[in-house]
Amino acid sequence: MDHLQMFYKITKMLEEVRTGVLSSLDKNGKPHMRWLTPAILKGRPGAIYAVSCPKFDWVQSIYEKPCVEWMIQKPSLNEIMRIKGQMRILDNPSLKAEILQEIASRLVVFWKINTSSTDFVVLETVVEEASHFLPMQGIQTIVKFPVL
Repeated sequence: MDHLQMFYKITKMLEEVRTGVLSSLDKNGKPHMRWLTPAILKGRPGAIYAVSCPKFDWVQSIYEKPCVEWMIQKPSLNEIMRIKGQMRILDNPSLKAEILQEIASRLVVFWKINTSSTDFVVLETVVEEASHFLPMQGIQTIVKFPVL
C-alpha cells in the first residue's frame, strides 16, 4: 500500500467515525490526549485538520513540541488507525472558513467550552506515517509519507 492509498483509508474512516483522539506533548514533555473532530479538506492531501482555542495550554505547547499522533477507530474496534505527524497552528481566515464549512455542525462541545465564535485556530497535522490495524485478523500495515 502506498501513501495515497493509506490517505484514502484515513479519509474514508474519518467520514464514517467523525472523531479521533489526539495525543500531544505538554511543555514538560508529558503526553496528553483529547477527543477532537478531525477532517480532511479537499485539495489538501496529506494533512488532517481540526480546530481549537489558541489559549488552551496544550495548543500553546504545540509551538515547542509539534509531534502529535492521532488515533481513529471504528466503534466495533475491528479497524484502528494511528497517524503520526507534525502539527502546525494556523490562523488564516480563509482556512478557518473552509474547515468550519466542513465540521461546524459537529463542534457542539467545542463551542460550549470556547464561547467566542471567532477565537479559534486551525490545527494542521502534516502526516508523516500512518498505521492501519485490523486486530481480529492480526494485520497491520505501516506506511511512511513523503516529506511535504
